[in-house]
Amino acid sequence: MTELNTGGFAAETLDLPGWKHVYSGKVRDLYVPADESIREQVGQDCVLVVASDRISAFDHVLSSEIPDKGRILTQLSLWWFEQLGVEHHVLASTVAGGVPEAVEGRAMICKKLDMFPVECIARGYLTGSGLAEYKQSRTVCSIPLPEGLVDGSRLAEAIFTPSAKAEVGEHDENITFEAVVDAVGPDVADRLRELTLAIYTKAEEIARDRGIILADTKVEFGVDGASGVITLGDEVLTPDSSRFWDAASYEPGKAQPSFDKQYVRDWLTSAESGWDRASDTPPPALPADVVERTRARYVEAYEKLTGRSFA
Repeated sequence: MTELNTGGFAAETLDLPGWKHVYSGKVRDLYVPADESIREQVGQDCVLVVASDRISAFDHVLSSEIPDKGRILTQLSLWWFEQLGVEHHVLASTVAGGVPEAVEGRAMICKKLDMFPVECIARGYLTGSGLAEYKQSRTVCSIPLPEGLVDGSRLAEAIFTPSAKAEVGEHDENITFEAVVDAVGPDVADRLRELTLAIYTKAEEIARDRGIILADTKVEFGVDGASGVITLGDEVLTPDSSRFWDAASYEPGKAQPSFDKQYVRDWLTSAESGWDRASDTPPPALPADVVERTRARYVEAYEKLTGRSFA
């Protein structure tokens, strides 16, 4: 195992026979085939995406990890890819398919995509940064919304609210649809909006049937070089890329508890942590109970959505 400093944090990278590490993001590490035998088995134009147990908050990668987080989110993404019926990037997710045994369960062999420089976000409910903009201008990404909405209000129909991808450690910036057109052209922009809203609509219905509200979600797309098809990539519909709420406790007009790292955010901003978010100081290590409750929340989301037990 080697340690690589990427984007301001140290990421441990695994020694996986036949694979070469090429990049580490906040929570995932990417490898490409290094041996001819691997390339023959899985193909030349592919990448091994390994989900770590790292967790980020407020644009920092924390020193603490959440046990099993990589497995939970990988398995949830794979389940969603099966439900959605759209072109996606996953080629294999098992040892039989070429995934190294050391990372089976938290890794996927995926097509290499030429990714678009846009975070595609669909919102069906008003909260987060969308709520902040609405309070100022009654818009979200310059889309006009009616008066009288509150935190957690369900929108009459889902809206496409893209953002520009930021470097690791920086904030993504909300942009208008016109900015997407400028970045990728009108035809591609229309297709990205269409796909994003279709994915959100289908996933929202599936989640609602399981007692969970999908408030918003972020998806990413790229072009498959072999086919030229716009293809869904990255993770999809996990608590790290989406805002899930418990339908049983949903109550507009206040912040809703979510199936994600809210315990982490709450503790980091509490007096107990002693951390100043505005400082350049890295966040402190998480207490064991915050780690345990965060893991339990991820497991609960996985089990409620999929109907499967996480072992």
